[in-house]
Amino acid sequence: MGKNLFNKVWDLHKVVSLSETRDQLFIGLHLVHEVTSPQAFQALRERKLSVKYPERTIATVDHIVPTLNQLIRPFADNLAEQMLQAIETNTNDFGIRFFGLDSDSQGIVHIIGPENGLTQPGTTIACGDSHTSTHGAFGAIAFGVGTSQVRDVLATQTMALERLKVRKIEVHGERGKGVFAKDIILKIIAELGVMGGIGYAYEYGGPAIEALSMEERMTVCNMSVEGGARAGYVNPDQTTFDYLQGKPFSPSGETFA
Repeated sequence: MGKNLFNKVWDLHKVVSLSETRDQLFIGLHLVHEVTSPQAFQALRERKLSVKYPERTIATVDHIVPTLNQLIRPFADNLAEQMLQAIETNTNDFGIRFFGLDSDSQGIVHIIGPENGLTQPGTTIACGDSHTSTHGAFGAIAFGVGTSQVRDVLATQTMALERLKVRKIEVHGERGKGVFAKDIILKIIAELGVMGGIGYAYEYGGPAIEALSMEERMTVCNMSVEGGARAGYVNPDQTTFDYLQGKPFSPSGETFA
């Protein structure tokens, strides 16, 4: 029996086996935001470390941004202003691309990856946010991590992870009127339970999943963590490639093909 996508991607990114169940993985894309990164950057300074591959890290500000008057500084909330100043300083000091408030690419961290073509099939993605599983909609293996692992990825472009089992979930039939992607994933969670995915990556497939738009697939994968899964993904298909074509950071020409 051939490998599923998860195990193919995992094996391609494995740097070294740490034990029978634990591996050190290379991270293809690291997404950073203002809430879980300050302590990680401070740890690098204390250890006199640099960012291993700054070109593989993209930073934005999203969690503490006001919905109105975003460019009026300082923010009324002092802690929010401090976090914004910290990520501005840290990305400048460590040479990391930063989508700040004055950038057209600034936005919710799990949205700017796909919209800019940064999120691509067959790669590994880490971000200090539990809903990083969103990126699995594109056939990436994406993990939400804590600040200590943010530090590790910044310093080494790798992190240690327990290998997950894979549970394939097929959804058949056609959606009725008023049934959305959110309803599909809520039904899956209702069937398997909020702890049903512990130790697993969920692979979503079947005709009903294949019929979803990329945004709808992102909704499904986003909520994998609500079902206890560490990751969730959809195998890439023509819908995936059509979405990514022409995006700013997507491959082009023969590289895309």
